Amino acid sequence: MTAPTSSPRPATVDVADVRALRARRHRRLALVLGVLAAAILALATLALVIGPASLPPGKAVAALFGVGDAGDLFIVQRLRLPRILAALLAGAAFALAGALFQSTLRNPLASPDILGISGGASLGAVTCLLGFGLSGLGVAAGAFVGAATVALLIWFFAWRSGLHAIRFVLVGVGFSYLASSLLAFELASVDQRDAASALVWTVGSVADVRGAELWVLGGGLTVLALAVAATARWQSALALGDDHASGLGVRADRARVVTLALAVAIVAVATSVVGPLAFVALVAPAIARRLLDDGGPALGVAVGTGAALVLASDLVAQHGLFGVSAPTGIVTGLVGAPYLLWLLATHDRRTRS
Repeated sequence: MTAPTSSPRPATVDVADVRALRARRHRRLALVLGVLAAAILALATLALVIGPASLPPGKAVAALFGVGDAGDLFIVQRLRLPRILAALLAGAAFALAGALFQSTLRNPLASPDILGISGGASLGAVTCLLGFGLSGLGVAAGAFVGAATVALLIWFFAWRSGLHAIRFVLVGVGFSYLASSLLAFELASVDQRDAASALVWTVGSVADVRGAELWVLGGGLTVLALAVAATARWQSALALGDDHASGLGVRADRARVVTLALAVAIVAVATSVVGPLAFVALVAPAIARRLLDDGGPALGVAVGTGAALVLASDLVAQHGLFGVSAPTGIVTGLVGAPYLLWLLATHDRRTRS
């Protein structure tokens, strides 16, 4: 007679520990969001104050609410405030799109500028500007069509009975090179002065965004962000992998397609107005995930990080490059390129280990 074997006791989860963990996460989230809000407020105030016609903080804030002489009102409300809003909205849009790409494809290198979505938008805008002589919203519409076209082509070539993340990234990198080559060919085949006018669509800038373009950016981002919020529960599940997502009742393929479609639309709207601000979609979500460190996609923190990053970059672009004003995308590129090299180096070390 053999002694009965006792089955291992299932691990128990202490409800109090779970509540304590959630409370710590909520406190950390509130702290990070509070710090980001304070940083954005400080950067926005600085952007209102400094410039060729510097204003005291009190006069700048008063002019923001319509109080002051005509000169102060013109400087604050017509020149500086639209630029600040454009920087905040564009930074938030690129960061949200990058966070969606990276969490859905589970790849920290999956961002719209590396996948060619931003390159397609630039190609569409430059084609409308130099090829058809369009301007304003016509160029913005061309950028939207370019981004959507590249995204559809990536989908077409990457789809094999489903959307595989690695295949999607590799096909996207290929289309990124293709879009860059076509863009360089277009710029090289036109007059130098015409090529200079297309500069904003190759590097990105928030300097001249105001009026209808600002409304397009704000309205489009608001609608798409609400759609993302409605599907936000999918992100945590997709970040765990398809099997875990299915176990949580999420249809992985459908959720991935809908999420990536929303991300492409956000990139298209942002790029159609400000051009491709390099590396914001890559860097901001990574910083956000590091700040929270809870294994989630950190969508809300990524939005705040992207807004602060672009606003700070635009301040440097205006006043910090040895007295020379530069497009905002130049500064975001200078910030993002070293980060990309660091990411590749650390990824290679992790792979070897």
